[in-house]
Amino acid sequence: MLGCVTVPVAGQQGQASGGEMTNAGPQAAVFDGQHRPITAGGFVKAGPVVFNDTAEQAGLSKWRNVTGTTEKRVIIEAKGSGVCLLDYDNDGWLDIYLVNGSTFDAMAGKAPSPHAALFRNNHDGTFTDVTGNAGVANDRWGTGCVVGDYDNDGWPDLFVNDVGASRLFHNNHNGTFSDLAAQAGVALDEGSANKTIDHTGATFGDYDGDGKLDLFVAGYLDFDLKNTLLSGSKTTAYNFCQYRDVKVMCGPRGLIGGHEHLFHNNGNGTFTDVGKKLGVDGPNRYYGLDALFADINNDGKPDILVANDSTPNYLFINQGNGTFKDESYESGFALNGDGREAANMGLAVGDYKNDGHLSVVSTTFSDDFPILFQNNGKGAFTDVSYQTGIAASSIPFVKFGDGFLDYDNDGWKDLLIVNGHVYPQVDQHPEWGQSYAQRPLLYHNLGNGRFELVPAVEGTGLAVVTVGRGAAFGDLFNDGKIDAVINSMDGSPVLLRNVNPDHHHWVEMKFIGGPKSPRDAVGATVYLTANGIRQRGDVLSGGSYISSNDLRVHFGLGDADKVDQLEIHWPSGSVEKIRLPFVDRIYDITEDHGITGAMCQGKPCITSH
Repeated sequence: MLGCVTVPVAGQQGQASGGEMTNAGPQAAVFDGQHRPITAGGFVKAGPVVFNDTAEQAGLSKWRNVTGTTEKRVIIEAKGSGVCLLDYDNDGWLDIYLVNGSTFDAMAGKAPSPHAALFRNNHDGTFTDVTGNAGVANDRWGTGCVVGDYDNDGWPDLFVNDVGASRLFHNNHNGTFSDLAAQAGVALDEGSANKTIDHTGATFGDYDGDGKLDLFVAGYLDFDLKNTLLSGSKTTAYNFCQYRDVKVMCGPRGLIGGHEHLFHNNGNGTFTDVGKKLGVDGPNRYYGLDALFADINNDGKPDILVANDSTPNYLFINQGNGTFKDESYESGFALNGDGREAANMGLAVGDYKNDGHLSVVSTTFSDDFPILFQNNGKGAFTDVSYQTGIAASSIPFVKFGDGFLDYDNDGWKDLLIVNGHVYPQVDQHPEWGQSYAQRPLLYHNLGNGRFELVPAVEGTGLAVVTVGRGAAFGDLFNDGKIDAVINSMDGSPVLLRNVNPDHHHWVEMKFIGGPKSPRDAVGATVYLTANGIRQRGDVLSGGSYISSNDLRVHFGLGDADKVDQLEIHWPSGSVEKIRLPFVDRIYDITEDHGITGAMCQGKPCITSH
């Protein structure tokens, strides 16, 4: 990084932090040429402009996230909230749902409750807040959200995790939603008068191949609201309430972890919790933050990944008979390459090598590196974080949302990581070289197994300093470029609009499943061949950090002006090969019916020569 200096932190090197998150221990402080912490500095005057923050112009900036107190005295005040991208009105344009937190006064009825927000896409670069009319305000302490058409009616539904009871917002097809969580059996209202369960990330997937989306929910904490676990409390040892010898919030170590839940879709609008029966309920009581259904071993069956904070990750491999096998350690996914558990938070899944295998990036705490688990295609992982070039430059950052995206449409998936500290106290200790608000990191895929950090140009989206948490990725403007929305702690959202000047070609596809697949085709795997490169894309529900991305699959084509072959592996098990007649289009592709629609420059267009 340009103009950077590294300064050892006296008396800290090589010591365990004893703090909230598991990491390698305090590292040397890094400052830029203006002596700013590299997490909030290191900008350059000129260079490639990839993103601009257009949240204000888009009409998003009037909404604010509110989560607890500014001091962040309790751990649930620090984890933040997710963001979901969904086309809730089926007009072909992505809308934005931003989850909000809350305060203890609001939960006690002593203050108004902050509200989530649903922003409808106006097709002109702006959005309109339609939360009230849509009925999705969620006057609870929200955490994560995920999108999936659980009743196969062709309209996306929305599951929202809360501190306490969760929501299942069913899409009513008329611009409104109804909360059917209690009727469906997924409310997760496990608390008593004092006890509260904190659930975080969730994911939809058809684990048993019956054509209906099931729901997996990660569990983070089980705690007592009347004993909010302040530093030095009777129930929590002091060493779990400090960071670099400074008093901070307690946890998660020393606290009781939550349980995971796997809800089987009964096909009648209800679900049955089969997590304990199938052994995927997290009996170790780890601190589950995010989860994702994805086919890790290429057998056509969705497996379950769980990112656990300060504890080993879970990987449950689908056995193809309605059961799972815990291969967390056997696969190499439980620990990083040093054999050490990390403070795992977000999950990015993608084929960054174009070898047909889904690799995983798990984001982590500061003084540690994000873990790039390279997949051999059979569900065995190798930590290649340093070899790929994403480790050293990211160590000072507290890393949350992440995603693989081909920002320049060159046919190789890049990596964007969203950052923000959990301890406001770091701003009182500039010698640490850390900041509470932090900038995002964009890594460009060089096509040879390595990534290169893209410089943050002053005044652009990569130089936005915010307390980032959830992030979602998708083509918000239907221009073939992948954008990102960040849910910022105690602030307004960030909309990173992709303005990269490349003129590469691209295609995107919305997949519609047949009678034996989920209607939104979650779980489909797609292979596209163009210009001698075979890429893989997957329809995934969830991921990043407690968020949900565009369900459409996007491929950059570089300079190729045609697609040689598109091969679709549907969740039903059928395989279909389709010819795409044009590039630079968004196609609707329906199982067994081929191309059923196309959009060009935001409008319907022809689908064949």
